Formats: sequence, C-alpha cells, structure tokens
Amino acid sequence: MKILIWNIMHGGGRRAATIIEYVRNGRPDLIMLAEFRGTPPSREIATRIGEMGLPHQLSTASESSPARNALLLASGWPLKRIHWRRPPVPKERRLLAHVHSPTPFTIAAVHVPNRVSGIKYPFLDALCDMTHRWRGGGALMAGDFNTGRIGEYESVKCFNRREDVFMTTMSEAGWADAYRSVHGPKRTYTWRAPGGGGSFRLDHAFINRSARNRLLDARIDWPPGNPRPPSDHAALWITLKD
Repeated sequence: MKILIWNIMHGGGRRAATIIEYVRNGRPDLIMLAEFRGTPPSREIATRIGEMGLPHQLSTASESSPARNALLLASGWPLKRIHWRRPPVPKERRLLAHVHSPTPFTIAAVHVPNRVSGIKYPFLDALCDMTHRWRGGGALMAGDFNTGRIGEYESVKCFNRREDVFMTTMSEAGWADAYRSVHGPKRTYTWRAPGGGGSFRLDHAFINRSARNRLLDARIDWPPGNPRPPSDHAALWITLKD
C-alpha cells in the first residue's frame, strides 16, 4: 500500500495540472493533501484523483470560506470519518478516518498551525493527548506538523524546545516517526524557506505500535518543476504491507 502525504501549497493554484500529473505517475493507494481548499484548482485536483481510482474522499474544506487551508483524504477503499474526542482546533486542520483496506487502519490527517497563529501549542498538545489515549488498533498520524527535532530536522536554527519535546513525546507514546524508523537520523528536508532561509523537515508520518510491523518504506521526494515546482513542500511517501 502506497500512501502519499503532501502539502500542495495554497490549494494548488496554477500548479494543479502538475500536481495531478505527479499523483498519476506515483499511483498511490491513499492520499493525504494539506493546504487543500474549496477553490476551483483544489476541486479539480480532487476530481482527477477520483478518476484515477481514488473515489472515496473526505475533506475539511469550508464552503463558506473556500480559500481557507484544509485537508483532503482520497482512497481506493471506503473511508469513514471518526469523531475526534478533545479535538484540536481549527477543525479544518484535522481529519480522523477509518480506512477499510484489506488490513484496516485509522489515519489522522493534520496540518498544525504555525507559531504566529497563537494556537500551535494547544494543537500539538491535543495530538499528544490523542496518541496517549488511542485504543483503536493500527493507526497513522500524518501531515504538515510545522515542527521538528532541534539540530536534526533543520539546516539553520528554527525549532524550539517545546517543538522538540513534541517529537520525543510522540515516540514515548509508541508513535514512531516512520521516516526516522527507516533511515535513522539522516538529514533530509521537506520544506525550503523562501529567499534561501533554510531547509526543514516539517512533514511527518507517525505510526503506532499496532501498525509498526506493516511499515516497509518511507521516502521523501521533491517533485521536479520547470520552471516552477508544484509545491514548496516535498512529498512524503509511506509504504505499508497490505
């Protein structure tokens, strides 16, 4: 099972066709998109993904505020939205769903707000609360966390102690960083700050103990763009046993 986790930047915009082509070439079985929106480019992406064999879709996009960043899950298997107890806010930034694949599991799709929002740390606290209370079997929490380990996931100093503690807390709760599980502390980044402001690994997939034996591979891929890349984020690919 191939899972694509990707922040597509501002709903895709004029890059929608390139994003669609990348997905078509990658042939994922499940997709989680951050910065998906209710705008025409995002809706076009969702439609084309559905035509590729991923018709089961859930979104947090707002009809009243279509330009607001949200999430999309698209799957070849049925998806069932699950109630999130003590959920982080805003609601557009989290989506919990059960994937009815041959070996069923749950995915928590997230896009953690940045520091300027003033709600980043309560959001991270809510994620930690969920992982400590989780009793629902195999699960994956994935998306853009705007967070990483000090000194390991940054080319220049950026992450603070609280963000570093979040990464450690997830591990202690039994939710392993999938990429780190495969590659160790290898320095690989998923976001490049504009103007040469540094590179950072912000996008993660945490896999819990119940699903750990299903993890086959984790890969970070920067899709090519000429002259403009399809996103300022790299794509994160997770491969699980079916």
